[in-house]
Amino acid sequence: MASGRTLVTGGHVISMDPAIGDLPTGDVLISDGEIVAVAPVVEADGVDVIDATGHIVLPGLIDTHRHTWQSLVRGICADWPLGDYYFGIRLGISPAMTPDDVRLGQLVGAADALSAGVTTLLDFSHTNNTPDHSDAAVQGLRDAHIRAAHCHGFFESSPGGSRFGTHADRLRDFRRLADTWFRDGDGLLSLGVSLNEVFGVPWQATLDEFAVAREYGALLVNHTGCVWGSSITGGVLELDAAGVLGPDIVHVHCNALTGEEWAALVRSGGKVSISVETELNMGMGRPVFEACRRHGLAPTLSADVTSLNSGDLWHQMRFGLGFDRWDATHALNLSGRMPDVVTTPASDALRWTTVNAAEAMGLGDRIGSLTPGKRADLVLVGGDALEQHPRTDPYGSLVFQTTVADVRTVLVDGRVVKRDGVLVDLDAVNLGRRADAAVDALLGRIADGGGTLPGTPPGAWDALEPVFAEHRRAVGR
Repeated sequence: MASGRTLVTGGHVISMDPAIGDLPTGDVLISDGEIVAVAPVVEADGVDVIDATGHIVLPGLIDTHRHTWQSLVRGICADWPLGDYYFGIRLGISPAMTPDDVRLGQLVGAADALSAGVTTLLDFSHTNNTPDHSDAAVQGLRDAHIRAAHCHGFFESSPGGSRFGTHADRLRDFRRLADTWFRDGDGLLSLGVSLNEVFGVPWQATLDEFAVAREYGALLVNHTGCVWGSSITGGVLELDAAGVLGPDIVHVHCNALTGEEWAALVRSGGKVSISVETELNMGMGRPVFEACRRHGLAPTLSADVTSLNSGDLWHQMRFGLGFDRWDATHALNLSGRMPDVVTTPASDALRWTTVNAAEAMGLGDRIGSLTPGKRADLVLVGGDALEQHPRTDPYGSLVFQTTVADVRTVLVDGRVVKRDGVLVDLDAVNLGRRADAAVDALLGRIADGGGTLPGTPPGAWDALEPVFAEHRRAVGR
């Protein structure tokens, strides 16, 4: 927790709180990690001052679904469809990850997020090959000082189960993890569960995962309706019939859901996370902005896999808003007409990544807006870059113009984690070098072993073979 008092002063405040609104010039007073005042002028003595003149001050952004550990293999599946991703990452890279790899991947991914103004992650953690891997996944997040729901996965990423044992063993390890790391909590990390894809495991295993998650009051996240022509990732109606759907579940993707399945999600109060950049690039179908609007659901955004795409939410907002506007006007264009207005304003994209996302993660009373009584997760966007000048519309500047370099200062729980464009406690250059060395060793271990691991299904290495070939060329083999 932060201590002392901080005054962020003189910025254009976008509070995302309708009672406060936007302040063309405003101050935010923080005490012990809590926002205590937001006003045009706040008088306070004995405070640390952060001069926000020329900057936009907004709530920290919130990512509702990120496989954080995959930051260690950034961009590796840039040209892969979803099937190649499954074999190459889930059954190829993941089993070869060591606990040190996982911890570093979590740290690199969290640092990447913080630098971009993403102060909260829903960490979909599914490379828990051993209990040491499970611990490492939590430790990496703690090292970064990021707010996160660590959603522990029960996935069998070691083909044949040779390193972990049965599904029951994985459930026991979750209880150990929860009792070890989350008994008291540190105010930043909360507990969650990443469900195995429904029908990808026996039905009883799915019910057991729901049961243990709710035993601990954990947030649930599920890959829902994202594989066309397959029952895997379906199961919404079956889950509804079993009475296990609820408002504590974040449903990711949802591209292939039927009207009846959408109705079940609405009845349950479930939340939706759209990974627009991943979905468009991996052929997963139409991102579901219009479906959410039709069914009265509040969309949220997620970076998903930095093994493919960007790790910042500015990209997701731009991709999402662009797709949603195109989707709304496509039929009109085909009829030979042009729209008179845009369907979705830029301010909505910011809602997707702040207030909507906070509610989806069950944290709406703590984060998502600059509201007195909430925790002080803040971002200052501005600086001297040309894309920030002139600023005629702050929402337009944020959604359409901002880059990671324009994120100048970031606070999490009142603590400055990035100041004047530089991460404070994390050495980005050193982290990058460590990541380079770690992934080189990782790919080298797999390539030197002929691209095989015990029990690996046929075809699991096909997508990775070009990567191995490049690695062999790089090391002169």
